[in-house]
Amino acid sequence: MISDPFTLPSPLNLKIELTEEQFFQLCRDNDDLRFEKTSNGRLIIMSPTGSDTSDRNAELTYQLRAWNRQNKLGKTFDSSGGFRLPNGADRSPDASWIKLERWNRLTPTEQEKFAPICPDFVVELMSPSDSLKETRDKMREYRENGARLGWLINRKNQQVEIYRPDQEVEILNQPTSLSGEDVLPGFVLDLSEIL
Repeated sequence: MISDPFTLPSPLNLKIELTEEQFFQLCRDNDDLRFEKTSNGRLIIMSPTGSDTSDRNAELTYQLRAWNRQNKLGKTFDSSGGFRLPNGADRSPDASWIKLERWNRLTPTEQEKFAPICPDFVVELMSPSDSLKETRDKMREYRENGARLGWLINRKNQQVEIYRPDQEVEILNQPTSLSGEDVLPGFVLDLSEIL
């Protein structure tokens, strides 16, 4: 007898207790999936993004990397990079950047695994399966854990939400570019291939 297949929600949220080492090993053993863990231990399993979102994310990471290569002010990371935030959550922003002085304070072992640091700058590029509420919660979490600038790029609504410490979220409608402000001096993200 053949039973009907069932589908699991994406992203899948599970409450599971994992040590830092177990979580790292889980991610390494299943590198075709993306995992995050909330500060209260909820494991989030995400499937790979669609090709269109991946292409736009590659453009985002490329522009950030090109700026950093010229300025050599920090380290850039793509969506595969994981960070252990001060609140205990393990997160992987779609693109991020850490000031060089802060990165160099980490030990080689800390740099090799999920670095115990919140990036100075984070970007989340929403894919069609992402929840706006959950992505906003994640952006607030980055800000509360030390991110100095964050962009939530919402392609569906053609909006960008800008997160800064101790400020209300600024919402831009159909922007053509974004400034890195004093966090990423001189960086301007061209949104023509992203939004």
